[in-house]
Amino acid sequence: MDEETPLLNKRPTSSESQINNSKLYLAVFSAILGNFNFGYSLVYSSPVLPQLMRPDAEPRLRMDTEQAAWFGSIYTLGAAAGGLGAMLLNDLIGRKLSIMMSAVPSTIGYMMLGGAVDRWMLHVGRFLTGIAGGMTAASIPVYISEISHKSVRGALGSCPQITAVFGALALYALGLVLPWRWLAVAGEVPALLMVVLLAFMPCSPRRLLSLGREQQAERALRWLRGKNYDIHIELSAIQHSINTQGKVTWSQLATPLYYRPIMISVVMRFLQQMTGITPILVYLETIFSQSKAFLEPRYDAAIVGAVRLLSVATAALLMDKAGRKALLYTSSMLMFVSSLTLTMISHTTPCPPGPTPENVTVSLAHNSHNDLGITAASILPLISTMVFIFGYAMGWGPITWLLMSEVLPLAARGVASGLCVTVSWLTAFMLTHAFTHLVDKYGLYVPYLCFTVVCVLCLLFNAVCIPETRGRSLEEIENYFRTGRTFTITRSHSTAHSQA
Repeated sequence: MDEETPLLNKRPTSSESQINNSKLYLAVFSAILGNFNFGYSLVYSSPVLPQLMRPDAEPRLRMDTEQAAWFGSIYTLGAAAGGLGAMLLNDLIGRKLSIMMSAVPSTIGYMMLGGAVDRWMLHVGRFLTGIAGGMTAASIPVYISEISHKSVRGALGSCPQITAVFGALALYALGLVLPWRWLAVAGEVPALLMVVLLAFMPCSPRRLLSLGREQQAERALRWLRGKNYDIHIELSAIQHSINTQGKVTWSQLATPLYYRPIMISVVMRFLQQMTGITPILVYLETIFSQSKAFLEPRYDAAIVGAVRLLSVATAALLMDKAGRKALLYTSSMLMFVSSLTLTMISHTTPCPPGPTPENVTVSLAHNSHNDLGITAASILPLISTMVFIFGYAMGWGPITWLLMSEVLPLAARGVASGLCVTVSWLTAFMLTHAFTHLVDKYGLYVPYLCFTVVCVLCLLFNAVCIPETRGRSLEEIENYFRTGRTFTITRSHSTAHSQA
């Protein structure tokens, strides 16, 4: 970046190269336990809802279609509130304390879920865990980016999403052996462990410098980098960045430099949710119970969780090699083909009507094992869902977050991030709540058809509006939006000289 150019021209000292990131990795691990809890709590309803909708469920806890829709979707309302609240807390009490504060609603929410004696306790508990998830999703990436050294920032930046996916896989796996109340008890462990570990971790050096606490910032950075690392160059760069950071005005927001990247980020977050990823994850077992899959829904869900983890790891490896647009094209095509396949399957073999899909779960599981066997019709729903999850997790999942950090101007990042969080979670709530009613009335055909159309829109939006940012500096990306050039950012000689 321009403000770091004078510092980068200095020759690194021998002590500067002797960096030790072991304590940095410990700090990152402590923080991403919150992302593990986020992934775990997001999909908590997947194994729980089929049990609560069964005829033999406890009468005061038994749910119909409307109550199940609220149980699945109210989490996203909590996440929207938690995300916006975390943006305020990040400036008031700092990133680390904001992450630690998320353990309060998380613990209370899981206690209400585990000890629920009425439906309202289930809904309130789900809402509170949503608040915690929104807080961690908004705070942890900022904390990691501010404590990480530039040489490992990219790799560590992918850890929050990978950990969230691993949390979801852990929930699916534990759902095979634990009853739903004990799943809530198990969910308290990562949040409490996160608080204990983060209590011994340093605050963000950037946060400390912005408060004028130079000595504390120096101690924090030395702890993170090791005693043999020369921290003064990095501290000077952080301080200069803070000093030169301005605030955006409303008139500036009307210029292409600001509104174009903000609109791209907002539309990407909207399309990301409209692909149907949240309702598919939230209602995964219910979806499989209404498809003629050859395995029990809980085993299908666990397999999909494992595929999702594999695909996120694949995306992390390919991000800087294949380019953002290429991965988005691949992601959109995979989701389109798989959702189209699921649309045709659900249209030709519609699920039985009625508000009690738990009966369908039992009958389909029996039929698939005894009558159908492993046929194309019984394995296609599982394979198509796996392809859909794989496509999403290697493109539209992680790249949407990455592009936000690359294209949003620093001065407007706070406001723009809040707008993106709000649009994303409100869209997720609308879609997750409507999904159950659509399936109950029309079967899986209508939702899958809508997701197929959205995948086409994702392809078109990627082709027309999203720039390729691989290998480009933040200054080049900013210049692209300022000049209004189309598609590829051209590296001119003057730009190259200015970056040298």
